[in-house]
Amino acid sequence: MLNRLFKLDRNGTTISRELQAGVTTFVAMAYILAVNPAILANTGMDKSALVTVTGLTAAVATLLMAFLTNYPIAMAPGMGINAFFTFTICGTRGVPWQEALGMVFINGVIFLLLSLSGVREKIIASIAPPLKVAITCGIGLFIAFLGLQKAGIIVAHPETLVTHGDFTSGPVWLALAGIGLTSILIGRRVPGAIVIGMVAVTVAGFFVRAGGGRMVTELPSAIMAFPASPEPVFLKLTFQFLTTRNAIMMAAPLVLTLLLVDMFDNIGTLIGVTKRAGFLRPDGTLPKVGRALLADSLATILSALGGTSTVVSYIESAAGVEAGGRTGLTTVTTALLMLGALFFTPLILIVPAAATAPALVIVGVFMLQSISEIDLHDFKTALPAVLTIISIPLMFSIAEGIGIGLIATALMAYGLREKDRVTTLGYILAAIFFLQFFKVWPFSR
Repeated sequence: MLNRLFKLDRNGTTISRELQAGVTTFVAMAYILAVNPAILANTGMDKSALVTVTGLTAAVATLLMAFLTNYPIAMAPGMGINAFFTFTICGTRGVPWQEALGMVFINGVIFLLLSLSGVREKIIASIAPPLKVAITCGIGLFIAFLGLQKAGIIVAHPETLVTHGDFTSGPVWLALAGIGLTSILIGRRVPGAIVIGMVAVTVAGFFVRAGGGRMVTELPSAIMAFPASPEPVFLKLTFQFLTTRNAIMMAAPLVLTLLLVDMFDNIGTLIGVTKRAGFLRPDGTLPKVGRALLADSLATILSALGGTSTVVSYIESAAGVEAGGRTGLTTVTTALLMLGALFFTPLILIVPAAATAPALVIVGVFMLQSISEIDLHDFKTALPAVLTIISIPLMFSIAEGIGIGLIATALMAYGLREKDRVTTLGYILAAIFFLQFFKVWPFSR
């Protein structure tokens, strides 16, 4: 039944491999169960309810993606967007969190209309194949950087922006050891290498000090706990910002910013993960892209109704792809584990950053390998590609990195009088990002 439903044979995979990949994806993204509530709670939302809502929306949205596309792409409330929701919309602009959820809902409706009309597919088609590869590489570099940063291997510096951390500290050398162990296991083609590395580092963390008398991995306060009720945030969205002209003018920039960032973060992740999984066709198009974008749109609406910031496709899905995941069975496994985790949240939360960092670094390396597909000897191809690759991690934004690449592509094509190399929509998108960066567009941040 599973073989027929998920077309396992056609995709060259097995039930055991898909289950293993689903576990890998879950472990790589389980941190969101703690991080998303911690960020959104700054708006005044109930933190316990947010834990439950985070798990529920992630699971339901992931199941949508699995059954609509049969792709191994998991979904959850997006990092970065939750910070924009909390610190810009609710913080700087002073919007109540209930109104902010209403803005997320409107964003989702617009998303859905763009998806059903085919506009979002045209947007993806307007991105040149080399730039799609560059997006994959940029995301790889980004998540590798995140892994190094989370483990303390790379830290902030007031003069050089970044520098290396204290390699004598327990968490840092434990993370480095995890990277080494996982790398060797992968080199030996050991199945489940990434999960084995995570478990090994987590267990070792019980015996390594992190500082202040604490261990890297600490015993949980409990093994199981019943999920909190989502009632404090569920269906609490309001739409007062639509009642007056001034309120609409205030809300429009915020909704359009959500739309822009959400759209390109989703597109970037979709391209990055599916490229690595081998789903992109030689011409750079993606089969069933309409269904994938429909799942994204419905997930955005779902997140607003559930009581959290926008749910997006998760780049950590790449960890499951590298573990062999090729179908929706991978993400069905991830979704079920998300639901189960709500009963084991105390246990899940003991997995330290030192254990998840090696997985992010290794997956980043895998994704960067795609750079060999870009003709770097052709400068007009190399410039947009390289700028995209380095901008995504340095700007800490997939969307803005894509914007830099689109602008560079358009400028090169126009300046070299090769205007046909970029579609009309491509020029429009480049112009939007240009105006956005220089804050002369109504929805500039």
